[in-house]
Amino acid sequence: MSGQYVGYVDGQDPMHSFLARVFRDQIGMRGAHPAFRAFRMTGSNDVYEYEEKSSGTRVVCKFFGPRFGWDRDQAAWWAGHEYDGLETLRRYGLIGSPHHVVRPLGLDPELGCVLAVEHYGGESLSQAIDACLHEGDSARLFWRLKALAYFLATQHNRTAVASGADFGADREYLDIVTQRLQDAGRMGDWDAGELRWLGDRWAERPQMWRDAEVLLHGDATPANFLFGGGMNVGAIDLERMKRGDRMFDVGRIAGELQHAFMAATGDWRCAEPFIGHFLWEYSCHFPDRDSAFRSMSARMPFYMAMNLLRVARNGYLDDAYAGRLVEQSKQLLRAG
Repeated sequence: MSGQYVGYVDGQDPMHSFLARVFRDQIGMRGAHPAFRAFRMTGSNDVYEYEEKSSGTRVVCKFFGPRFGWDRDQAAWWAGHEYDGLETLRRYGLIGSPHHVVRPLGLDPELGCVLAVEHYGGESLSQAIDACLHEGDSARLFWRLKALAYFLATQHNRTAVASGADFGADREYLDIVTQRLQDAGRMGDWDAGELRWLGDRWAERPQMWRDAEVLLHGDATPANFLFGGGMNVGAIDLERMKRGDRMFDVGRIAGELQHAFMAATGDWRCAEPFIGHFLWEYSCHFPDRDSAFRSMSARMPFYMAMNLLRVARNGYLDDAYAGRLVEQSKQLLRAG
Protein backbone atom coordinates (compact mmCIF):
# COMPACT_ATOMS: atom_id res chain seq x y z
CA MET A 1 0.00 0.00 0.00
CA SER A 2 1.47 3.35 -1.06
CA GLY A 3 -0.41 5.61 1.36
CA GLN A 4 -0.67 6.32 5.08
CA TYR A 5 -3.29 4.29 6.91
CA VAL A 6 -5.86 6.59 8.52
CA GLY A 7 -8.47 4.10 9.79
CA TYR A 8 -11.72 2.40 8.86
CA VAL A 9 -14.63 4.23 7.26
CA ASP A 10 -17.45 4.36 9.80
CA GLY A 11 -20.53 2.42 8.76
CA GLN A 12 -22.70 5.52 9.33
CA ASP A 13 -20.49 7.75 7.22
CA PRO A 14 -22.05 8.65 3.83
CA MET A 15 -18.68 7.71 2.29
CA HIS A 16 -19.29 4.12 3.40
CA SER A 17 -22.57 4.06 1.46
CA PHE A 18 -20.87 5.53 -1.61
CA LEU A 19 -18.08 2.96 -1.50
CA ALA A 20 -20.54 0.13 -0.96
CA ARG A 21 -22.45 1.18 -4.09
CA VAL A 22 -19.25 1.41 -6.12
CA PHE A 23 -18.07 -2.03 -5.01
CA ARG A 24 -21.52 -3.56 -5.60
CA ASP A 25 -22.55 -1.91 -8.87
CA GLN A 26 -19.23 -1.35 -10.61
CA ILE A 27 -16.96 -4.08 -9.26
CA GLY A 28 -19.61 -6.71 -8.62
CA MET A 29 -18.90 -7.43 -4.96
CA ARG A 30 -21.98 -8.57 -3.06
CA GLY A 31 -20.76 -8.84 0.54
CA ALA A 32 -23.44 -8.06 3.10
CA HIS A 33 -21.21 -6.05 5.44
CA PRO A 34 -18.24 -4.54 3.60
CA ALA A 35 -15.53 -2.86 5.66
CA PHE A 36 -13.28 -0.25 4.12
CA ARG A 37 -9.81 0.76 5.24
CA ALA A 38 -8.67 4.24 4.18
CA PHE A 39 -5.16 5.30 3.17
CA ARG A 40 -4.10 8.87 2.42
CA MET A 41 -2.00 8.80 -0.73
CA THR A 42 1.55 10.10 -0.47
CA GLY A 43 1.91 13.76 -1.33
CA SER A 44 -1.82 14.58 -1.41
CA ASN A 45 -4.51 15.52 1.08
CA ASP A 46 -7.23 15.05 -1.53
CA VAL A 47 -6.59 11.51 -2.83
CA TYR A 48 -7.32 8.39 -0.80
CA GLU A 49 -7.13 4.68 -1.48
CA TYR A 50 -9.86 2.48 0.00
CA GLU A 51 -9.42 -1.25 0.51
CA GLU A 52 -12.32 -3.62 1.18
CA LYS A 53 -11.02 -5.70 4.07
CA SER A 54 -12.26 -9.21 3.22
CA SER A 55 -11.35 -9.17 -0.50
CA GLY A 56 -8.38 -6.80 -0.55
CA THR A 57 -9.95 -5.03 -3.54
CA ARG A 58 -9.03 -1.38 -3.79
CA VAL A 59 -10.34 1.79 -5.39
CA VAL A 60 -8.91 5.30 -5.50
CA CYS A 61 -11.00 8.35 -4.60
CA LYS A 62 -10.12 11.90 -5.50
CA PHE A 63 -11.87 14.73 -3.66
CA PHE A 64 -12.19 17.95 -5.67
CA GLY A 65 -14.16 19.86 -3.03
CA PRO A 66 -11.27 20.84 -0.70
CA ARG A 67 -9.42 22.49 -3.55
CA PHE A 68 -12.28 24.84 -4.44
CA GLY A 69 -13.67 25.49 -0.97
CA TRP A 70 -17.16 26.98 -1.12
CA ASP A 71 -17.37 26.79 -4.93
CA ARG A 72 -18.98 23.38 -5.28
CA ASP A 73 -20.06 24.05 -8.87
CA GLN A 74 -16.43 24.53 -9.86
CA ALA A 75 -15.37 21.39 -8.00
CA ALA A 76 -18.18 19.38 -9.61
CA TRP A 77 -17.20 20.65 -13.07
CA TRP A 78 -13.60 19.49 -12.67
CA ALA A 79 -14.67 16.12 -11.25
CA GLY A 80 -17.04 15.64 -14.16
CA HIS A 81 -14.40 16.74 -16.63
CA GLU A 82 -12.00 14.07 -15.40
CA TYR A 83 -14.75 11.43 -15.41
CA ASP A 84 -15.57 12.29 -19.03
CA GLY A 85 -11.89 12.39 -19.99
CA LEU A 86 -11.29 8.90 -18.66
CA GLU A 87 -14.34 7.57 -20.49
CA THR A 88 -13.34 9.33 -23.70
CA LEU A 89 -9.84 7.86 -23.87
CA ARG A 90 -11.12 4.40 -22.97
CA ARG A 91 -13.46 4.59 -25.99
CA TYR A 92 -10.33 4.79 -28.15
CA GLY A 93 -9.36 1.31 -26.97
CA LEU A 94 -6.91 2.30 -24.24
CA ILE A 95 -8.07 -0.56 -22.04
CA GLY A 96 -6.10 -3.55 -20.80
CA SER A 97 -2.64 -4.50 -22.01
CA PRO A 98 -0.39 -2.78 -22.90
CA HIS A 99 -2.22 0.58 -22.79
CA HIS A 100 -4.70 1.25 -20.02
CA VAL A 101 -6.61 4.30 -18.84
CA VAL A 102 -8.17 3.68 -15.43
CA ARG A 103 -11.93 3.20 -15.34
CA PRO A 104 -14.10 5.78 -13.56
CA LEU A 105 -16.39 4.05 -11.10
CA GLY A 106 -18.53 6.74 -9.52
CA LEU A 107 -19.01 10.43 -8.85
CA ASP A 108 -20.84 12.13 -5.98
CA PRO A 109 -21.00 15.96 -5.83
CA GLU A 110 -22.45 15.78 -2.30
CA LEU A 111 -19.38 14.07 -0.79
CA GLY A 112 -16.68 16.62 -1.44
CA CYS A 113 -17.18 16.13 -5.17
CA VAL A 114 -15.54 12.72 -4.95
CA LEU A 115 -14.52 10.77 -8.04
CA ALA A 116 -13.85 7.04 -7.62
CA VAL A 117 -11.61 5.25 -10.13
CA GLU A 118 -10.21 1.75 -10.35
CA HIS A 119 -6.90 0.99 -8.68
CA TYR A 120 -4.00 0.31 -11.06
CA GLY A 121 -0.96 -1.21 -9.40
CA GLY A 122 2.49 -0.49 -10.68
CA GLU A 123 5.65 1.55 -10.44
CA SER A 124 5.38 5.24 -11.27
CA LEU A 125 7.76 6.99 -13.62
CA SER A 126 8.83 9.04 -10.59
CA GLN A 127 10.05 5.85 -8.91
CA ALA A 128 11.96 4.78 -12.02
CA ILE A 129 13.66 8.19 -12.19
CA ASP A 130 14.62 7.95 -8.51
CA ALA A 131 16.03 4.44 -9.05
CA CYS A 132 18.19 5.79 -11.85
CA LEU A 133 19.39 8.80 -9.88
CA HIS A 134 20.01 7.10 -6.54
CA GLU A 135 20.64 3.45 -7.42
CA GLY A 136 22.27 3.81 -10.83
CA ASP A 137 19.53 1.76 -12.50
CA SER A 138 19.51 3.52 -15.87
CA ALA A 139 18.30 0.41 -17.75
CA ARG A 140 15.05 0.51 -15.79
CA LEU A 141 14.40 4.13 -16.70
CA PHE A 142 15.24 3.53 -20.37
CA TRP A 143 12.70 0.68 -20.45
CA ARG A 144 9.98 2.70 -18.72
CA LEU A 145 10.49 5.58 -21.16
CA LYS A 146 10.22 3.18 -24.10
CA ALA A 147 6.90 1.89 -22.76
CA LEU A 148 5.62 5.40 -22.05
CA ALA A 149 6.59 6.58 -25.54
CA TYR A 150 4.57 3.71 -26.98
CA PHE A 151 1.56 4.59 -24.81
CA LEU A 152 1.58 8.31 -25.62
CA ALA A 153 2.18 7.76 -29.34
CA THR A 154 -0.77 5.35 -29.40
CA GLN A 155 -3.03 7.79 -27.54
CA HIS A 156 -2.03 10.73 -29.71
CA ASN A 157 -2.20 8.91 -33.04
CA ARG A 158 -5.58 7.30 -32.34
CA THR A 159 -7.13 10.63 -31.36
CA ALA A 160 -5.56 12.84 -34.05
CA VAL A 161 -7.88 14.94 -36.22
CA ALA A 162 -7.13 16.66 -39.50
CA SER A 163 -7.32 20.20 -38.13
CA GLY A 164 -4.01 21.63 -37.02
CA ALA A 165 -3.21 22.19 -33.36
CA ASP A 166 -3.57 25.78 -32.16
CA PHE A 167 -0.07 26.83 -31.11
CA GLY A 168 -1.56 30.15 -30.04
CA ALA A 169 -2.99 28.50 -26.92
CA ASP A 170 0.44 27.19 -25.92
CA ARG A 171 2.04 30.53 -26.67
CA GLU A 172 -0.53 32.12 -24.33
CA TYR A 173 0.23 29.55 -21.62
CA LEU A 174 3.89 30.63 -21.72
CA ASP A 175 2.74 34.16 -20.86
CA ILE A 176 0.54 32.86 -18.06
CA VAL A 177 3.32 30.96 -16.28
CA THR A 178 5.70 33.87 -16.86
CA GLN A 179 3.25 36.29 -15.24
CA ARG A 180 2.73 33.99 -12.26
CA LEU A 181 6.46 33.77 -11.67
CA GLN A 182 6.72 37.53 -11.94
CA ASP A 183 3.86 38.02 -9.48
CA ALA A 184 5.55 35.60 -7.06
CA GLY A 185 8.77 37.57 -7.16
CA ARG A 186 10.72 34.77 -8.81
CA MET A 187 11.36 36.69 -11.99
CA GLY A 188 12.14 40.30 -12.77
CA ASP A 189 10.76 42.49 -15.53
CA TRP A 190 13.80 41.92 -17.73
CA ASP A 191 13.51 38.13 -17.68
CA ALA A 192 9.74 38.30 -18.20
CA GLY A 193 10.14 40.63 -21.15
CA GLU A 194 12.75 38.38 -22.75
CA LEU A 195 10.55 35.30 -22.33
CA ARG A 196 7.61 37.04 -23.97
CA TRP A 197 9.82 38.22 -26.83
CA LEU A 198 11.22 34.72 -27.31
CA GLY A 199 7.70 33.29 -27.26
CA ASP A 200 6.72 35.65 -30.08
CA ARG A 201 9.72 34.48 -32.13
CA TRP A 202 8.64 30.86 -31.70
CA ALA A 203 5.12 31.76 -32.84
CA GLU A 204 6.58 33.03 -36.11
CA ARG A 205 7.92 29.56 -36.97
CA PRO A 206 5.59 27.76 -39.43
CA GLN A 207 6.39 24.30 -38.00
CA MET A 208 4.79 25.25 -34.68
CA TRP A 209 1.37 25.37 -36.37
CA ARG A 210 1.49 22.33 -38.67
CA ASP A 211 0.95 19.23 -36.55
CA ALA A 212 -2.42 17.52 -36.15
CA GLU A 213 -4.53 18.20 -33.09
CA VAL A 214 -4.69 15.27 -30.65
CA LEU A 215 -6.22 14.43 -27.30
CA LEU A 216 -3.60 15.19 -24.65
CA HIS A 217 -3.19 13.76 -21.19
CA GLY A 218 -2.75 17.39 -20.18
CA ASP A 219 -0.73 16.73 -17.01
CA ALA A 220 1.94 14.32 -18.23
CA THR A 221 4.07 14.33 -15.09
CA PRO A 222 6.01 11.31 -13.76
CA ALA A 223 3.47 10.60 -11.00
CA ASN A 224 0.62 10.10 -13.48
CA PHE A 225 1.92 7.03 -15.34
CA LEU A 226 2.18 3.60 -13.75
CA PHE A 227 4.05 0.62 -15.15
CA GLY A 228 3.26 -3.05 -14.90
CA GLY A 229 5.19 -5.90 -16.47
CA GLY A 230 6.58 -5.69 -19.98
CA MET A 231 5.27 -2.69 -21.89
CA ASN A 232 2.16 -2.22 -19.76
CA VAL A 233 1.36 1.39 -18.87
CA GLY A 234 -1.59 2.78 -16.92
CA ALA A 235 -2.58 6.46 -17.07
CA ILE A 236 -4.25 8.26 -14.18
CA ASP A 237 -5.29 11.84 -13.32
CA LEU A 238 -6.97 13.04 -16.51
CA GLU A 239 -8.59 16.18 -15.09
CA ARG A 240 -6.58 18.42 -17.44
CA MET A 241 -7.19 16.42 -20.61
CA LYS A 242 -7.69 18.64 -23.64
CA ARG A 243 -6.96 18.86 -27.35
CA GLY A 244 -3.70 20.34 -28.57
CA ASP A 245 -0.24 19.71 -29.96
CA ARG A 246 1.23 16.31 -29.03
CA MET A 247 4.38 18.11 -27.93
CA PHE A 248 2.52 19.51 -24.93
CA ASP A 249 2.64 15.99 -23.44
CA VAL A 250 5.94 14.90 -24.96
CA GLY A 251 7.71 18.11 -24.01
CA ARG A 252 6.37 17.95 -20.47
CA ILE A 253 7.91 14.50 -19.97
CA ALA A 254 11.19 15.77 -21.39
CA GLY A 255 11.08 18.86 -19.20
CA GLU A 256 10.34 16.78 -16.11
CA LEU A 257 13.34 14.58 -16.88
CA GLN A 258 15.59 17.61 -17.23
CA HIS A 259 14.27 19.08 -13.98
CA ALA A 260 14.82 15.80 -12.10
CA PHE A 261 18.42 15.50 -13.21
CA MET A 262 19.14 19.20 -12.65
CA ALA A 263 17.81 18.99 -9.11
CA ALA A 264 19.74 15.80 -8.29
CA THR A 265 23.04 16.37 -10.09
CA GLY A 266 23.19 20.09 -10.82
CA ASP A 267 23.76 19.35 -14.52
CA TRP A 268 20.90 19.36 -17.04
CA ARG A 269 23.09 17.47 -19.52
CA CYS A 270 22.75 14.27 -17.49
CA ALA A 271 19.15 13.99 -18.69
CA GLU A 272 19.99 14.22 -22.39
CA PRO A 273 20.43 10.46 -23.09
CA PHE A 274 17.02 9.74 -21.56
CA ILE A 275 15.25 12.60 -23.34
CA GLY A 276 16.76 11.57 -26.68
CA HIS A 277 15.81 7.94 -26.09
CA PHE A 278 12.22 8.87 -25.19
CA LEU A 279 11.77 11.02 -28.29
CA TRP A 280 13.39 8.40 -30.57
CA GLU A 281 11.11 5.68 -29.21
CA TYR A 282 8.06 7.93 -29.63
CA SER A 283 9.11 8.64 -33.22
CA CYS A 284 9.24 4.97 -34.16
CA HIS A 285 5.44 4.88 -34.17
CA PHE A 286 5.29 6.99 -37.34
CA PRO A 287 5.76 5.88 -40.98
CA ASP A 288 8.94 7.96 -41.32
CA ARG A 289 10.76 7.75 -37.99
CA ASP A 290 13.63 10.07 -38.96
CA SER A 291 11.31 12.78 -40.26
CA ALA A 292 9.10 12.57 -37.17
CA PHE A 293 12.14 12.78 -34.88
CA ARG A 294 13.47 15.87 -36.67
CA SER A 295 10.09 17.60 -36.60
CA MET A 296 9.52 16.99 -32.90
CA SER A 297 13.11 17.79 -31.95
CA ALA A 298 12.69 21.21 -33.57
CA ARG A 299 9.59 21.96 -31.47
CA MET A 300 10.71 20.30 -28.23
CA PRO A 301 12.70 23.21 -26.70
CA PHE A 302 9.64 25.45 -26.48
CA TYR A 303 7.61 22.85 -24.58
CA MET A 304 10.48 21.88 -22.32
CA ALA A 305 11.03 25.53 -21.42
CA MET A 306 7.34 26.01 -20.70
CA ASN A 307 7.40 23.03 -18.34
CA LEU A 308 10.50 24.23 -16.48
CA LEU A 309 8.78 27.56 -15.89
CA ARG A 310 5.71 25.73 -14.61
CA VAL A 311 7.89 23.77 -12.17
CA ALA A 312 9.64 26.95 -11.02
CA ARG A 313 6.34 28.25 -9.58
CA ASN A 314 6.31 25.58 -6.85
CA GLY A 315 6.72 27.03 -3.39
CA TYR A 316 8.71 24.05 -2.09
CA LEU A 317 11.62 25.04 -4.35
CA ASP A 318 14.08 27.61 -3.06
CA ASP A 319 14.54 30.84 -4.98
CA ALA A 320 18.02 29.93 -6.17
CA TYR A 321 16.92 26.72 -7.87
CA ALA A 322 13.80 28.39 -9.29
CA GLY A 323 16.13 30.97 -10.80
CA ARG A 324 18.17 28.20 -12.42
CA LEU A 325 15.01 26.79 -13.96
CA VAL A 326 14.11 30.20 -15.37
CA GLU A 327 17.59 30.60 -16.82
CA GLN A 328 17.52 27.12 -18.36
CA SER A 329 14.13 27.94 -19.91
CA LYS A 330 15.60 30.99 -21.56
CA GLN A 331 18.54 28.98 -22.86
CA LEU A 332 16.16 26.44 -24.41
CA LEU A 333 14.10 29.15 -26.08
CA ARG A 334 17.19 30.96 -27.35
CA ALA A 335 18.88 27.87 -28.73
CA GLY A 336 15.88 26.07 -30.22
